[in-house]
Amino acid sequence: MTVERRAKRWSSAKLTTVARNLMNASPLCAIATVSPGSRAHISHVYFAWTATFEVCWISDPDSLHSRNLARNPSAAVTVFKSAQVWGRPDRGMQLFGTAKEVGGRPAQGAERAYSVRFKNYGGLDESLRFYRFHPRTVQLFDERNLAPGTLVKARVARDGLVWLRTEIWA
Repeated sequence: MTVERRAKRWSSAKLTTVARNLMNASPLCAIATVSPGSRAHISHVYFAWTATFEVCWISDPDSLHSRNLARNPSAAVTVFKSAQVWGRPDRGMQLFGTAKEVGGRPAQGAERAYSVRFKNYGGLDESLRFYRFHPRTVQLFDERNLAPGTLVKARVARDGLVWLRTEIWA
């Protein structure tokens, strides 16, 4: 199986709708960070998200992924529903960008997003902090709403997603 580029373009409205549905598919995401020596590290966290697809989560600044982000803000996030069944239409998304611990107004915004998504959220333990991931690009995979075997890469803009390229598994 190979991946081939296709000329099929998708509207910003369609991509933004698909991405919003994917972000709501699971309360958990996986965050990839880069540790010293350029080694990959991945963590699962509960997350909330903003209208511009920023991902917000709570973490201990002493955790490995938090220490990695303090040294190198490069990160990637993946969101998918883990109860998918092999051979049936799949869906998920990856986001690529940077992340960091936030304070002040950005932390207040992250906390607002978090409390909207998680109704039982009762505030931070004093040892925990908010983190915010700012995506530059996303890759969408939604076989029901896009097409079977189709990956769509888009740039994140203030008002939604902008198509960059379409690839299919051939």
